Amino acid sequence: MELAIVGAGAAGAAATYALRDTDVDVTVFEKSRGVCGRAATRRKHGCRYDHGANYVKSNSPRVNELITETLPTDGLVDIQEPVWTFDAAGDIEPGESRDDHKWTYEDGITQLGKRLFDRADADIEFETRVGRLSHSGGNWWLLDTDGNDLGTFDAVLLTPPAPQTADILAATEWNDSLLADIQAAVDAVPYRTIYAVLLHYPFEVEYPWYGLVNTDREHPVGWLSREELKDGHVPAGESLFAAQMSPEWSVDRYEDPSEAVKADAAELVADLLDDERFADPDWTDRQGWRYALPDDGVDDIVRDAEPHGLYVAGDWVVGDGRVHLAVENGLEVGERIADDSA
Repeated sequence: MELAIVGAGAAGAAATYALRDTDVDVTVFEKSRGVCGRAATRRKHGCRYDHGANYVKSNSPRVNELITETLPTDGLVDIQEPVWTFDAAGDIEPGESRDDHKWTYEDGITQLGKRLFDRADADIEFETRVGRLSHSGGNWWLLDTDGNDLGTFDAVLLTPPAPQTADILAATEWNDSLLADIQAAVDAVPYRTIYAVLLHYPFEVEYPWYGLVNTDREHPVGWLSREELKDGHVPAGESLFAAQMSPEWSVDRYEDPSEAVKADAAELVADLLDDERFADPDWTDRQGWRYALPDDGVDDIVRDAEPHGLYVAGDWVVGDGRVHLAVENGLEVGERIADDSA
């Protein structure tokens, strides 16, 4: 089987990994210059930071085993400090101890995707944005957004966020009424937009928590975490906050000038922590995630396309924006592809 995987995020990486010992010939098309999608890492001024997903939770025994036993564990970081909570009024309280482990890597969470691909056998075409598919004669023909031919394949796995997958399906040519039903089901998956802001300070801070999460979803700050508590991320004597703003605030400010957005986010963090020092970071960074977190899963009708060689995978298939769910779903879909190719 010749398989095209659209997207080199966590689900695409896991599906590729699941196919490593099969006769399936995998080509991955990734619109960006790196792997692991929203499980992303950047470097700046001697710091590394995870500016999308902050860590991998330990809720999946299968993913736990993959991370801690199967894949290389050099540089694996288990964040020990807890996650606390706060409400609309900014009142901070100890949270529930629901996360036994919070994993990332000294080189950043993107290492998860890199290590999955390193153990697999696939060609990855970076900076290639798939625009549409065409089905004819039992094969799938891929074209980029400029209409350039990307090749013909026996099967396709779509892993971008649901709205982007829906756009590809809306442009797809396939003479089967199933296409419209699948496209509508994917397009119906609701998503939250999140604007992430990184705030760096040339001094250390002491708090009993690693992260703070707004449980009532009524505060402009949705999540705040400390990158300096991850080994290898921040030099000693410095602090780096990762602030993920609430969906409502993020949508309102998404198109505003980034410097103004970052300054306002810093003020909100300073107010939340009741410390005006945090209103004046010495450097900042930001990332707008228009399709950050799914709020629901997709209808099972998408499985009806699999006998025709069309598959989907991602945390949005499950209905919760978690890295371990994207990995778990990618593994499961990859195994179904392997079975279908036998």
